[in-house]
Amino acid sequence: MGQDKALIPIQGIPLLQRVCSIAQSCADVVYIVTPWPERYQDLLLPGCQFIREVPLSGESLAHGPLVGFAQGLAEVETEWVLLLACDLPRLRVEVLQDWVTRLDSVGDDKVAALADNPKGWEPLCGFYRRRCLPQLLEFINQGGRSFQQWLRQYPVEVLPLPEPEMLFNCNTPADLAKS
Repeated sequence: MGQDKALIPIQGIPLLQRVCSIAQSCADVVYIVTPWPERYQDLLLPGCQFIREVPLSGESLAHGPLVGFAQGLAEVETEWVLLLACDLPRLRVEVLQDWVTRLDSVGDDKVAALADNPKGWEPLCGFYRRRCLPQLLEFINQGGRSFQQWLRQYPVEVLPLPEPEMLFNCNTPADLAKS
């Protein structure tokens, strides 16, 4: 992208603030997992908190979102955790709230409730059970860094996605022009 996606304004609001505001309509507490909380301090909305992402022993911070998610998951106490990437400019609060209402009916064997697409799960916009942390840590400790590879090992509840464009993410300046 050539710049920090979290800071990119969409309709005058930085992406990070947009996503946090939507998350607040679905959760009591919103955590922002980042190695740079200082960078985003001025964007912090009331009711949001930072969890500092740290490098794993012998690794750089380029370990990817799976490790950051595991570090964040270790700090929360709710049964379900909504994970949202910061680069989703078309998130729909109504869809996420509908998903929240479905969580009580998700089977106990499921580690997550996610939307699906032909390429695989949509891991950065969905719900995870906090109790999946031990399996997640074991996968990471064995060198795993891919959400798709980890999720293939466990049952996942499929969430309906009435508006697939909701999961459009900004990875390039061309994507940004479409948002």
